[in-house]
Amino acid sequence: MRFRIRKCPKCGRYTLKEICPVCGEKTKVAHPPRFSPEDPYGEYRRRLKRELLGIGRKEK
Repeated sequence: MRFRIRKCPKCGRYTLKEICPVCGEKTKVAHPPRFSPEDPYGEYRRRLKRELLGIGRKEK
């Protein structure tokens, strides 16, 4: 297993287990995705961000 530390999205506690021992929620990996200078999905990520924030829309 590469990343060991995990975080519970419900209560915010860190653990090494797949299930949070406090609230029983499934935990997620606490590490950010690996950085790549090529950023193969950057265009799609920026497009989604613009759509969600409403940036770039022309008001009539």
